[in-house]
Amino acid sequence: MKLAYSPASPYVRKVMVMLHETGQLDDVVLVEGSGTPLTPNAEVVQKNPLGKIPALERPDGATLYDSRVICAFLDARAGGKLYPSGNRRWETLTLEATGDGIMDAALLMTYEGRLRPEELRMAAFVDGQYGKIESACNVLNTRWMSHLAGPLDMGQVAVACALAYVDFRHGHRDWRKGNDALAAWYAEFSQRPAMQATAPVG
Repeated sequence: MKLAYSPASPYVRKVMVMLHETGQLDDVVLVEGSGTPLTPNAEVVQKNPLGKIPALERPDGATLYDSRVICAFLDARAGGKLYPSGNRRWETLTLEATGDGIMDAALLMTYEGRLRPEELRMAAFVDGQYGKIESACNVLNTRWMSHLAGPLDMGQVAVACALAYVDFRHGHRDWRKGNDALAAWYAEFSQRPAMQATAPVG
């Protein structure tokens, strides 16, 4: 299998952590696929018409894209390790969606600063996106700590990758303030070998 990736993408990082945690890293060849909404990578567009990464090219089926689809596929391939059954499954999927939502907001903040001409940038838009991150962190800190402290699942991975991306691109904003439990959980979770091996660069 071939994975179109970028070492800075939090969505790609979710997939990489999945590969590490489920012992499938050697089954995938990494292919650089960096691009932006203004200059998408032409090879990625051939695999994913939306031009987004990650995209997982399989020898025996359609190319998969969207990190949630890829992670679900890889988890099933590994025997169902990171998406639990029963009621916890729905919690895991909701946490994964929350982590992805944090990534979405943080990435839009990044694009606003990098891609939009300075005279057209909207501080209110950036603040609005960060407001989503603050809201999500507050809810994680007050309602989700028991799940985050439980057995490893993809919801935890998504949240950790999202918080790491906020630190990576917007470290001057302090998501930890008022979220002591979440901050302590993240500090411990980020020490996992799979997280250490996939730290963003670029």
